[in-house]
Amino acid sequence: MFRLLNIEFHKLKHNRASRALSIIYFGLLTSIALIAAIRFNIFGETIHLADQGIFNFPYIWHFNTYVAATMKFFLLLVIVSMMANEYSNKTLKQNLIDGLSKKEFILSKFYTVIAFALISTVFVFVVSLILGLIYSDYNEIGIIFSDLDYILAFFVKLVGFFSFGLFLGILVKRSAFAIGAMFIWLIIENMFRGFLYYSFRGIKNASESIDPIMQFLPLESMTNLIKEPGSRLGAVRTMAEKVGSGFSKDYSVQFLDIVIVCTWTFIFIYLSYALLKKRDL
Repeated sequence: MFRLLNIEFHKLKHNRASRALSIIYFGLLTSIALIAAIRFNIFGETIHLADQGIFNFPYIWHFNTYVAATMKFFLLLVIVSMMANEYSNKTLKQNLIDGLSKKEFILSKFYTVIAFALISTVFVFVVSLILGLIYSDYNEIGIIFSDLDYILAFFVKLVGFFSFGLFLGILVKRSAFAIGAMFIWLIIENMFRGFLYYSFRGIKNASESIDPIMQFLPLESMTNLIKEPGSRLGAVRTMAEKVGSGFSKDYSVQFLDIVIVCTWTFIFIYLSYALLKKRDL
C-alpha cells in the first residue's frame, strides 16, 4: 500500500495545478475559523456569529463538517485531473510497462482517495476542536467528544464522492468532462426527484414516500450523511416558533446512509477496475 501511495504522491508533487488546488482547499478549511470574526449589523444591533452557538460542543462537529463538505470540489479537481494526466502524459501505459498491474493501478488511486479523505478529516477535526475549546460554552469531556459520528460521516462522504470522481475520470479521460459529467448526474438526480413529485402529486406528505427512494442514489445518499445544521440552532428554532412553525427533523447520522455510500464507493472502484481492465490502452 505504501509503495503505491508513494508513486501517486510523487506524481502529485510534480504537478503544479494539483499542489495549488490542494493548498487552496486546505486554506479554505482553515478559513472556517474566520467565521468566528464575522459580525452582522441588523436594525442597529450587532450580531456576532460566534456568540450564536455555532462553535459550541457538540454542535460544532455537525456545523464544521457540513461547511467543510461544501469545499470538496477543490479536491475533486485534483482527483479527476490526477486520472486525466495519466492518459495525457502516457504515465498509465508506462506504469503498466514497468510492471504495475491494472489492479494495483486502481488500488493506488483508491489509496490516494482514502489518504486525501483521511487528511481532510483529521484537519477538520483539529480545527473544530481548537475552535470549540476557544468559543464553546460547554467544555466537559463527555460533551466535547459526543456527536463524533459527524466526523466519520465526513470521511465516508469524501471517500464516496472522490471515488465517484475517480470513476468519471477513468470513464471520460478528461478532467473538464469528468466534472461536467458529475454536474450532469446531479441534474439527473434532481430531475428524477421532480418526476417522483409529479408521480406522487396529490398525496399528502409526498416527501415521506419520495425520500426513501431518493436515498439510494449516489449523490443524494452522500448529501444525506450530513444534513444541514442551520435549523438546529437554538436561535433559528426560537424564531420559527415565534412565526408559528416548528422543526421535527432528525439530524443524526444514519447507519443506513453510511452503508449506502460505502456500497456506492465499492461499485465505483469496481467499475473503474472493470473499465480499465477491458479498455485497450
